[in-house]
Amino acid sequence: MSPEPWSVPDAPLLPRLALEPTMSREGVFDGAWWPRSDNVLAELPDLITALGAHLGRIVRVGLDISAWNGVPGSVTVNGLAIRINWFTGSDATISVTRGFQDHFLLLVVPPGSLPAMATSAMARASATGNHTPAVELLIG
Repeated sequence: MSPEPWSVPDAPLLPRLALEPTMSREGVFDGAWWPRSDNVLAELPDLITALGAHLGRIVRVGLDISAWNGVPGSVTVNGLAIRINWFTGSDATISVTRGFQDHFLLLVVPPGSLPAMATSAMARASATGNHTPAVELLIG
C-alpha cells in the first residue's frame, strides 16, 4: 500500500487540508478538510494546529454535531482552549474563527470517502472564487 499523498513516511500523519491559495475570501469555501475519522477529539487538534500556522490563532470552531462522535464544549490545543460551537444540518462544513467576526468556512469531506472523489472535492473547494455548494462538490 502506498503512503497517502498527504503524509511523509515515518512522520506523524498531517491533516488532509487544502486552503484557497490567495485567501481572497471570494468563494463559498476557504478550503477543504478530509478527516480520517469522525472522532472530533482525535481530529481537531491537528487541524487547529495546521490552520493556526496559516491563519493565526484559532479561537472557535463550529461544526455539525450529528457528523461527529463525542463533541465537547472545548478542546485544548497547544495549551490554548478552543471553544467548539455546534449546529445541525450541515455536516459537510466546519467554520473556523480567528477573531470575533473573522470566519473561515471549510468543506468537510467524509472520512470514508474514496481518495479520487476526496481529492477532487478538496481541489474544487479550495479553488479561488469557488461557488459550488458542498453537496455538489461531494458527489463529484
